[in-house]
Parts: sequence; C-alpha cells; structure tokens
Amino acid sequence: MKTMVIISMMIVLLSSQGPAARDSRPVILAFGDSLTAGYGVPHGSTYPDQLQRKLDSLGYKYRIVNMGISGDTTSGGRARIQAALNAVPSIVILELGANDGLRGMPIAAMQTNLDQMIMDFQKTGARVILAGMTLPRNYGAVYVKSFEDVFSGLARKYNLPLIPFFLEGVAGNPKYTLQDFLHPNAEGYTLVTDIVMKTLAPILKK
Repeated sequence: MKTMVIISMMIVLLSSQGPAARDSRPVILAFGDSLTAGYGVPHGSTYPDQLQRKLDSLGYKYRIVNMGISGDTTSGGRARIQAALNAVPSIVILELGANDGLRGMPIAAMQTNLDQMIMDFQKTGARVILAGMTLPRNYGAVYVKSFEDVFSGLARKYNLPLIPFFLEGVAGNPKYTLQDFLHPNAEGYTLVTDIVMKTLAPILKK
C-alpha cells in the first residue's frame, strides 16, 4: 500500500512538471549528411553542438536539433522529410548535396530534390538557410559549375540566405580536417560554426 502511494505521488509530480519541463525554445533544425552528423569527431564537437553553445553564450533562446545522417543524399533527405517536419523547426539549415556530387549523380535530380525540400519546409513557415557546396576540380569544370549553380540558383529562386561554401577554409586543409581532407575535425567544426553563424545571425531573434 505504501509503495502504491509513493508511485501515485511520483506520477502526479511528473505530470505537473510535464509542460514546464518541456523545452519550448524555437527549433533550429540542422538537416544534412555526415558534415552535419559530425562524422569522426568526439561527442559535442559537431557544428550543431558548437552552434548551440555559441547561441547560448550570446543569449539566443533556440534549441538545435541535429538530423544529420552520414552518407545521406538529397534523395535520402526527401525520404525523411516528414521526420524533419515533425521537429517543427523555425529555422532549417539545409546541408545536403555533397554526396550527390561526389557520386557523380545527375545535377537535375539533385536540384529537384533540394527544391522540393525547400518548398516542404517553407510551407510550414520555417526559414530555410541553404548551405552551398563545391567539388574537387577533377570532377570537371562543367560538372562542378553546374553543381555550384544549383545552390546559388535555388537561393535566388526562393530568396534564401545562402552560405556560399559550407567548408570554406576547412576542406583540403589538413589542420582542420580528418585524414580524408574533407570531413572537419573538432577544430574545423569551430570554423564551420563561425561560417554558419555569419548567415544565421541576421535572422535570429532575442
């Protein structure tokens, strides 16, 4: 009997704390591939982790949700768009397309996928920030130019804030990357966080 009373009291206490205990801050959704997921770096070192700490230190009341999946393509992003929408984001940092390009996938398909995701997010009222990408030069000038143009073109079409190059100063620099010279290390993600913040800051509210 005594045990039942204690359990009942705990249930009442937890129920009374429920709404207050939930994090009601607006969500910034980091939606991307391994560059968002934080492939190869220690827990807490990803750009979403570092961005959360930066926002907290500057007094911004937002909650970062990391929905990065290593190896994901734009078609993979479209396949999980409903899960992303379920997070009810106020702002979305859309970082997808690198794997499409590295695998030599058709540019038109990548553009269609990104276009659809942008529309899906905007229908819910979310602000979308698009992360621009480029490719190694050995993919050929025509393919690389077409790839880069997708991001700038979509940013113009939907009037989106554009991060010109998500890995600016990081990719190819052994000081800031893992051994593949592509994925950022913890120090590299500090630079990426600063890059993202330059584009994100103007649309944040305190």
